[in-house]
Amino acid sequence: MSLRYDPPPHLTQHWQVTKPAARGRRGMVVSQSRDAALAGIAVLEAGGNAADAATATAFALAAMEPWNSGLGGIGFAQVAAPEQPARTLDFGPVAPAGLDPSAFPLTGRTKADLFTWPEVEGDRNIHGPLSFVIPSAVAGYAALHAEHGRLPVADVLAPAIALARRGLAQDWFTTLKVANAAAVLRLYPESARIYLPNGLPPVPPYQGAPGFFRLGALADTLEQLSRGGFRDFYEGEVAQAIVADCREAGALLTAQDLAGCRARFLPAVSAPWRGRTLHLSNGLTAAPTFRRVMALMEGADWSGSAPSAAWHLAFARAMQAAYAERLAGLGDAEPKGADSCTTHLTVCDADGMMVSMTTTLLSSMGSRVVLPRSGVLMNNGVMWFDPRPGTPNAMAPGKRPLTNMSPVIATDAAGRPAIALGASGGRRILASVFQMLSFVAGFGMDPEAAAHQPRIDVSGPEGVTADPRLPAETLAALGDAAGPVGAVEHAVLPVNYACPNLIAIGPDGQRTGISDAMSPWSAALAQ
Repeated sequence: MSLRYDPPPHLTQHWQVTKPAARGRRGMVVSQSRDAALAGIAVLEAGGNAADAATATAFALAAMEPWNSGLGGIGFAQVAAPEQPARTLDFGPVAPAGLDPSAFPLTGRTKADLFTWPEVEGDRNIHGPLSFVIPSAVAGYAALHAEHGRLPVADVLAPAIALARRGLAQDWFTTLKVANAAAVLRLYPESARIYLPNGLPPVPPYQGAPGFFRLGALADTLEQLSRGGFRDFYEGEVAQAIVADCREAGALLTAQDLAGCRARFLPAVSAPWRGRTLHLSNGLTAAPTFRRVMALMEGADWSGSAPSAAWHLAFARAMQAAYAERLAGLGDAEPKGADSCTTHLTVCDADGMMVSMTTTLLSSMGSRVVLPRSGVLMNNGVMWFDPRPGTPNAMAPGKRPLTNMSPVIATDAAGRPAIALGASGGRRILASVFQMLSFVAGFGMDPEAAAHQPRIDVSGPEGVTADPRLPAETLAALGDAAGPVGAVEHAVLPVNYACPNLIAIGPDGQRTGISDAMSPWSAALAQ
């Protein structure tokens, strides 16, 4: 009898990966880039507070993690300090005043690979100059610093400038991220010049230490902001450079759009939860859906020190129901499966202030357009809008689209900030943040253990994605009662789960921070 062999599922990573937690009693920074986290720690050591450190880390990420965020992006943050009410900092996407929906004609086809809504001619809502929304990231970082920071702008920007002058590490992860976007980066001259030397992604040496390469004029722009202040990005020399490049590229963004850009502080959306108060992000974020999941999970099985099969099933059903309501009432915030490449950073200081910030270019490398005069890699935020007229999230000039960002801060019974967390990953964010919060605050897990606990993802009204490391009982229960279950790895690539990070402050003041275990550059660092 001849051997019959059916190949088993292919594993992209046949190893066990762990990520160390940070522990201490002073300040702490968690980021998807260790280099950026070190920038935040340097600012804390120089006498800055959590707002200074978060601002420094965010600017450093423009040079150290350009595929995820940067000066051309947008975001949301939660800010809380002892004896102060928690607030949301909204620097979310806003369409240019000149956005004309008729400039995005439909082909009559549906995107068959990454996107689930109608295809636009030339994918002009996904990449290129027509895909820009107003870049409000700098306005957001500036508002955080102005409202809560201590140090001068020059000190806060010093680490980012030094990192930009040194350049981006030319290692294997950079090769992977650039190669993933190369097919579109090659369409835009400055992007291709920086990221595709000789037409190919940069690669590390076969032996020895990887080098670094500069991201165009980014360092010069950061130095100009250090001299001229953050508003220079919107009304000064940097603004003039951005507008000139946008005009030449045929973008909709104008000087008036930049000059009118402001971030806004809003009251946090606060709700009691399991002996704590959760402070969710105000504005067009995932907060309404998050609150719906909270309500649906009130009767779940919260016993024991880890989630049971019954808990996972209840969570899957709650997420499916909440997403069905979200998509019906609010519209899609982002096509399921889109290559969303957000970043999240979490910071606390010795006085107990906490900042939870999610910031993004939307897709990996955003619009894939680097503006040559400023070195700013622009977002592709127009993709947040549904290209079909008359839908809840349809395009319109000056409109704010719905997003999936979900930075969260939890305060204890005495009102003190106790947990800050968030994640990157588009529609996967909500599931990962709720699970991480549940593991730490609901089941009492140490944050380090929580970060290594296998998770599920539910990003729509049907189906479940599950980490195959979950117990067989859990996988079987999900398959029996929650619809189709796709067992997929939690790997570096493909990105099947969001990337959360978290800082918890214990009753005794001990801080514990953890970053996503599968993000190779991520780190939690303590003073």
